[in-house]
Amino acid sequence: MALSEELATSKLVKVGLAARVPQRRRARTMGEWLNREDVLGYLLLLPVLTILGVFVAYPFVYGVWLAFTDTTIVHAGKFTGLDNLQRLLDDSIFQQAASNSFIYTGVTTVFKLALGLAMAAVLNIRFRGNRFVRAATLLPWIIPTVLSTLAWKWMFDASFSVFNYVLASVGILGPTWLGVWPWPMVSIIVVNIWRGMPFYGISFLAGMQTIPQELYEAATIDGASAWSRFMHITLPLLRPVITVVLLLSTILTFADFQIVYVLTGGGPANLTHLFATYSFQIGLRGLEIGVGAAISLFMFPILAIVVFLTLWTLRKEQ
Repeated sequence: MALSEELATSKLVKVGLAARVPQRRRARTMGEWLNREDVLGYLLLLPVLTILGVFVAYPFVYGVWLAFTDTTIVHAGKFTGLDNLQRLLDDSIFQQAASNSFIYTGVTTVFKLALGLAMAAVLNIRFRGNRFVRAATLLPWIIPTVLSTLAWKWMFDASFSVFNYVLASVGILGPTWLGVWPWPMVSIIVVNIWRGMPFYGISFLAGMQTIPQELYEAATIDGASAWSRFMHITLPLLRPVITVVLLLSTILTFADFQIVYVLTGGGPANLTHLFATYSFQIGLRGLEIGVGAAISLFMFPILAIVVFLTLWTLRKEQ
């Protein structure tokens, strides 16, 4: 009887061990997979890729689809091919918006680059209170865009404008100077430069801080002037930072919406529309979602070319 009990017990033990072996093998297999860097890397990226797919990739693809349909607010619409794009090419307001977008981006980028370099050069000098000045220069960038633009809108107001009062006092312009082209366009350019210049300045300042001071000291001993040191030391070593800042600024400026929408609303007489504001006016106010998406679609190839050229330039310099 005792012998049979021992045999039964040993059989149960063997069966239990046999059942545990696959689990241990599976556990070891899972551990081996997690120890592989390529597998673990994709697993860690999966949450980020999911978020990008849901909130970036899907809206972009859906927006491209809408651009080729006659979708409106009230009905889904159907595929219409290139009808929306052809309609926009024949639209004089769209042509004005396209021209404004290039002028707005080009002029503001040049001024922000020049003024940002000057700001960084001044802030890079050690003087009493320079930390406070550096912090103060960020105020235009930190303040919410809508809030700061509302302040500028008051200063540009046709009836109560500070600028109008000064210009009218000296007899240069009348009290309705903002209603005459090209002053509305000039106004949004000025506000964009004022707001974007601190971003350039602080970014360039951070790049200047990484340049070894020994280079400036050696150039000074050799008799190089301040301008020569700036042109032959600062600018060449600052070129990667300048390229990245120009890329980010070009994308943000070309797709700008808030400043124009708050300051002029695209007016007067649709003279200050950009791609983004005209897309909003047609797509949401005009209820033609498909046409509005088509306007936004025009920005994609242009910005894609800018990104490609910038990345190509950075890689070439490395």
